[in-house]
Amino acid sequence: MNAVADWFRTLYETTGINLTIFYDAYDFQRYAAGIGMTLFLSVASIVASVVIGAAGAAAQGSGSALVRQSVQAFVVVFRNTPPLVQIFFFYFGVGAVIPGIETSYGTREPLLGNVAWAVISLSLFAGAFNVEIFRSGIEAVPRTTLEAAEALGYTRLGAYRHIVLPLAVRVCLPALNNNLINLLKTTTLAYAIAVPETLYAAKQIWSESQNVLEMMLLLLATYMVLVGVFAGLMHQWERQMRIPGYHR
Repeated sequence: MNAVADWFRTLYETTGINLTIFYDAYDFQRYAAGIGMTLFLSVASIVASVVIGAAGAAAQGSGSALVRQSVQAFVVVFRNTPPLVQIFFFYFGVGAVIPGIETSYGTREPLLGNVAWAVISLSLFAGAFNVEIFRSGIEAVPRTTLEAAEALGYTRLGAYRHIVLPLAVRVCLPALNNNLINLLKTTTLAYAIAVPETLYAAKQIWSESQNVLEMMLLLLATYMVLVGVFAGLMHQWERQMRIPGYHR
């Protein structure tokens, strides 16, 4: 590792190409922590958004008009507003209304921090799209399949969980994968509320080291790798889940 650090230090001294994260331990730690936070935001938001999408799609088939209209209102609001505005709304708007926690020093701290609000807003944003994606998959499942499940004694919820949803996921997986990949890239918006993800860490480094071009190129390469690996995993999952003989 010392040899690598010395090489990049020499590169800077001879060419001016200043990649501090490869020879400065503090910058490396900050950038690695930023990547870790990006991965945490992505995983948490992806899991939550998939749950929201599945639950919302199921609720759209409810017998209650109020439930269906509530889900539709949620989808319209979160699909038709920018994700950055939603992040600001939750962090500065809702966060200011929720009572804080009193500390031992007599001060009050917010009940939820910026990371929690980022996960919540990103999950709801992607979840609104996932509701429509899952709904399209559910509608693609033949009505006769649901009737056969009910004839075998399944409840409506049981048929949805064990038969309809697994088939719907296979049908809508390409669209779902695309939305989840976009969600990973959207995590950069958490920078706006000072969540220390990859973009935030890169900004701190280039502000101190004046190596904007190098850090921007490194940031671009980092996201190309992250998105490329995630997209590869999702496409592999899509191939494994493909229904034999379907869409051939």
